[in-house]
Amino acid sequence: MALKKFTQEERDEHVAKLNGWSLVEGREAIKRSFQFKDFNAAFGFMTRIALYADKADHHPEWFNVYNRVEITLATHDVQGLSTRDVALAEFINSIYDQ
Repeated sequence: MALKKFTQEERDEHVAKLNGWSLVEGREAIKRSFQFKDFNAAFGFMTRIALYADKADHHPEWFNVYNRVEITLATHDVQGLSTRDVALAEFINSIYDQ
């Protein structure tokens, strides 16, 4: 089955279920900010995501300064949000909320 972009209704439904994630203004993407006790914890978090993302062939856009990580997710293949973004956001939430 081919990957497809969410409709506005699907997008809103999925984003509402993703704790901490919100829509990016002016773009079909979602974002969330994370804070850690130090750089080592933040970098470890990013490493776990990188390993998962590489296997899923779906890579986040992110920004890191010391103990803070900001992540934006969008599926470039469909120019919007898809099931790939939801799966990656759910994984990210699961490792952050441990």
